[in-house]
Amino acid sequence: MFGTNLRHLAQAYPSISELSRRLGINRTQFNRYMSGESFPRPDILDRICSFFEVDARILLEPVETMGRQGQVLNSPFLADFLGYGIRQLDETMFPSGFYRFTRRSFVNSDQFIVGLVYVFRSGTTATFIKGYEARVAMHYQGLPDSARMREFRGVLTSHEDGVAFVISRRHAMTYSFNYLARIGSLENNFWVGYVARTVRDGSGERVTRMVYEHLGHDMGRALRTARSAGFSSAEDLLPYHRHLLRPDEPFR
Repeated sequence: MFGTNLRHLAQAYPSISELSRRLGINRTQFNRYMSGESFPRPDILDRICSFFEVDARILLEPVETMGRQGQVLNSPFLADFLGYGIRQLDETMFPSGFYRFTRRSFVNSDQFIVGLVYVFRSGTTATFIKGYEARVAMHYQGLPDSARMREFRGVLTSHEDGVAFVISRRHAMTYSFNYLARIGSLENNFWVGYVARTVRDGSGERVTRMVYEHLGHDMGRALRTARSAGFSSAEDLLPYHRHLLRPDEPFR
């Protein structure tokens, strides 16, 4: 089974020589694996699994029936729960493209955060979101402002009356849970909800109201939003964002 699986995975690459080089495995030895003449040591097996994004079941089960790493939420165990919402979320419910978001800052409650995220789909299986913390917010917290440190990513799922998504910084440094529901507007491009961050009790505000505005794929609007990303006072927010956030009303 392992040899059969390895031959199946190798078909995606133009040559065995190139694949062996990328894996750091001698070509002769790799051919022996594919022919079923030998099995790799545990460290080599781990290297192969990591490269092809599979797990050790590759030794026992046909690779076509195995869930790849990163598809945990679509696994059979969660297929009718979290996986169902992931599959149901389509362009009409929450379209791909750039979004401008506004919320109260968690680190400076007198200020608001304006930011930019990008939503995209991977085939027909999942909807992803990515963005970058504003440099000024990183400076305020005394954190490095490199793109790698500022980047966050997440996955979206449908909800009974909106969308929900989980976002994390690299290496699970921080998490946030987000919920949004579309509201009536001229272009039908606004969502209002809230974001909750995972911090210890007593570490300040953990939940606040949030607005998302769909900008589509307009790079000009996206770049202008990116340039203005960071802290903002309530008075300087876009009027409709301020109206939806209701900054003078406590969030409940």
